[in-house]
Amino acid sequence: MYKGLRRKLPLLLTFCLFTSLLPASGSVFCPAVADERYEDYGRNGNNGTHGQQGRNGRDGESKTVVINGSPINLDLSGAPGEDGEDGEHGYRSSCRQPERNSNRDITAPHGGNGGNGGRGGNGGNGGNITVYYTNLADLQKIFVRANPGDSGRGGRGGRGVAGCRCRRRSWEIETCTGTPGSPDYKCTKKRYRCYNGRDGRDGNDASDGKRGNLGILSIVNSQQNLPEETPSITLPISELASKQLNLSKHKWNLRQGAASLLAPGSIIADEYREFEQRLETAFELVWRERQPITSFGNQAVKVSLNDSKQVEVNFPEDVWVEGSSSSEADLTKFTINHAILKKDVARLAVSEFADAGENLNLKIVDLAAKSDVIETQFRVKFRVKDNISGFLDYQTQYEGDIPAELITRDYNRFILALGKLKIGRENLRPGVNVDIEVVATRSLGERSVKQTINWQGAIRKPIKIEK
Repeated sequence: MYKGLRRKLPLLLTFCLFTSLLPASGSVFCPAVADERYEDYGRNGNNGTHGQQGRNGRDGESKTVVINGSPINLDLSGAPGEDGEDGEHGYRSSCRQPERNSNRDITAPHGGNGGNGGRGGNGGNGGNITVYYTNLADLQKIFVRANPGDSGRGGRGGRGVAGCRCRRRSWEIETCTGTPGSPDYKCTKKRYRCYNGRDGRDGNDASDGKRGNLGILSIVNSQQNLPEETPSITLPISELASKQLNLSKHKWNLRQGAASLLAPGSIIADEYREFEQRLETAFELVWRERQPITSFGNQAVKVSLNDSKQVEVNFPEDVWVEGSSSSEADLTKFTINHAILKKDVARLAVSEFADAGENLNLKIVDLAAKSDVIETQFRVKFRVKDNISGFLDYQTQYEGDIPAELITRDYNRFILALGKLKIGRENLRPGVNVDIEVVATRSLGERSVKQTINWQGAIRKPIKIEK
């Protein structure tokens, strides 16, 4: 262990020296070996190791039975979690005393910290049981113990060890310069101190694990096992347009009083599930977006069937879509009219700041060329630099939404008629320095994002074109 410490010591010293120069925005613990004051005074005690966490208990076995009139006795109990290990006690420091008075302050070695206890393991869950029956009263012949496993106890923390104590708390050393007997001979005394080593901290006691859950009863009024269900399918979006998906789901009703259905003394969760019906439907994606579906690559889409026999389509965050759903018989179609990658939603930029007065306008271009699909709203903060009053900062002259009638869209270019906002004319003349912040809200379907665009400069005098 100490060989490994010696190998890491130069790097540790360098790290601690570097961190000592950083601003005090956090705390960095550097061991005592990083300070030269410990060189002549032994060695710090090592910290005790932390206790291992206890393993979780095994879940009870789940069973499916078909009642045939014979009594059934099942033990589906979960196993208990293991106890966590105790943390080790800290190790004593080497308290060698210095052989002579040192010409520097000394701190005695610190005691080792105790290790933390290991968390107790969680108890295993009781196993679940599914019963197929034709006569509900026959469930009284089934005795079930689906006990949860007990939690493991948390380990105790190890004890910290006391640091070394100084035998001499202070001393003086005299330093002389010059030649004895001559006028330049002078002696000065300086007092040095020894500081006791820090006591090691006790380790923390760990928490117990969690007790497992009781097993759950499910009942089906049938002698035939339910077929496998496919309640959801996840596929790359590029594969959805070329196939029809078949979804199926078992719908269950939740009831109370499971133990009263079984043999007396049975132990199981009170809430049980009763099979109601099997739901089935097909799903088809209709692609009407002008971009080919293959341009969206391997973006995964999840299609799910819920208990209301409705199909839910969840697209990833990186793909925005606008579409509609329709159902006919046992087929659900989802038509995508528009789709766009999220990275292309907020790519607006200022293209031109032109004219002055009531004709002042700001032109913004959509670099992704998607503005025929995306809904866009603008909010502006118009500020003017106040040079007359002696203040050189910007003063807000207008802040609010830009009315739709003051916004012109020409394909992927927006013209914002700032000169027609309620801004004093003196703030719109050439030479006025302005700071403009535009917040664009871009929306498609149920998703939206805000983009902030800034422009700063002087209003320029309009250029007259001679005819």
